[in-house]
Amino acid sequence: MRSSLSGPRVTERLTIARMGRRGDGIAETPSGPVYVPYALPGESVTVEPVPGHADRRHLLRVEGASGERVEPVCPHFGVCGGCAVQHWSFARYQAWKRSLVVEALAQAGLEAPVGALIDAHGEGRRRIVLHARRGTHDVLKVGFAAPRAHQIVPIDHCPVLAPALARGIDVAWRLAEALRPTGKPLDIQITATDAGLDVDVRGSGPLAPAQRAALAQLAHTLRLARLTRHGELIVQREAPVVMMGRARVALPPGAFLQATAQGEAELARLVLDHVGAARRVADLFAGVGPFALRLAERAQVTAIDSDAAAIAALQRAAHTTSGLKPVAAEVRDLFRRPLQGAELSDFDAVVFDPPRQGAEAQARALAAARVPTVVAVSCNPGTFARDARLLVDGGYRLVDVTPVDQFRYSPHVELVGLLQR
Repeated sequence: MRSSLSGPRVTERLTIARMGRRGDGIAETPSGPVYVPYALPGESVTVEPVPGHADRRHLLRVEGASGERVEPVCPHFGVCGGCAVQHWSFARYQAWKRSLVVEALAQAGLEAPVGALIDAHGEGRRRIVLHARRGTHDVLKVGFAAPRAHQIVPIDHCPVLAPALARGIDVAWRLAEALRPTGKPLDIQITATDAGLDVDVRGSGPLAPAQRAALAQLAHTLRLARLTRHGELIVQREAPVVMMGRARVALPPGAFLQATAQGEAELARLVLDHVGAARRVADLFAGVGPFALRLAERAQVTAIDSDAAAIAALQRAAHTTSGLKPVAAEVRDLFRRPLQGAELSDFDAVVFDPPRQGAEAQARALAAARVPTVVAVSCNPGTFARDARLLVDGGYRLVDVTPVDQFRYSPHVELVGLLQR
């Protein structure tokens, strides 16, 4: 919540009709829907305009609170942009999150059973990106961005982090104090690994030899597993590794991982269940191998991704893990060069887990192929529905969809869909 700082205040009173896809309350007005962050369905609220946004309002007061309103778990809620719906009862929050998937399918004209939302928060988030900048009067701020703004909200703790990542906030402050960012903010990515915290700093500009030496010493003091700048090694005390099935994966700097360890485990379990007894499987947009390395415990796998460092890490893990079936790995841009019919004919099942923009080109190629089973993993119900529509129009049946929540209190939801010919 916030209010205007100066000048006459223009306010209005609205009744919130429903919750939007981004976690904003929506009021219906004669001029169209109006979005009010931190308001809940059924509430009467007093709001003020948001300059430059005719369909948005700042929440000033809740005049009639919903019985579903609860106390947020974090004092930064409403100022920090990391969470959208800490103020809603957990049962209603979960129902809303499942509804995001149901609505996306309906908008694409798709019919499929949608399972109950799987809570995959587990111990909490194992990776974060914190921002650091020196503002007016040379005051350092380290934290997350404010809602829909470039302003940095300084934080000293975050309740959605896994215990292994909790000290990452202090680490980010210490690194930012050493680097003294001016102008462009630092981005500090921190990942909790089995060997300790893995940190990649971006935005610092080139480092002088004395700066590198000081940062290396600080990394030892902070007991970091590794410290890199834009992927360039500053110091490594121990290789940052995570387990994926029985494979031990040494992560490249700045590597992408699922947000929570339980989220990865739940997504992988669904993928393996849907793939079933397939003997030859393609894992597209494979990353460092969270699915491929588990699938290889029972099937021959071809893993493809455009990230060469991720593919190299996957290959090393596959080669050093006993008991796996053959894993072939390829660096390839599947947006520009999707696998086509002849290439796809070798597989009994295809798994794809693209970024938020989805995999339209690959979905079109799959729709024209004859792969018996396709398992689609997505972090965006809208692009999943678009891609699934292409596959259904090509002759597949959307058999099952399961939503998975590893981004607690946010509007982001993962899902796994099974498509069969």
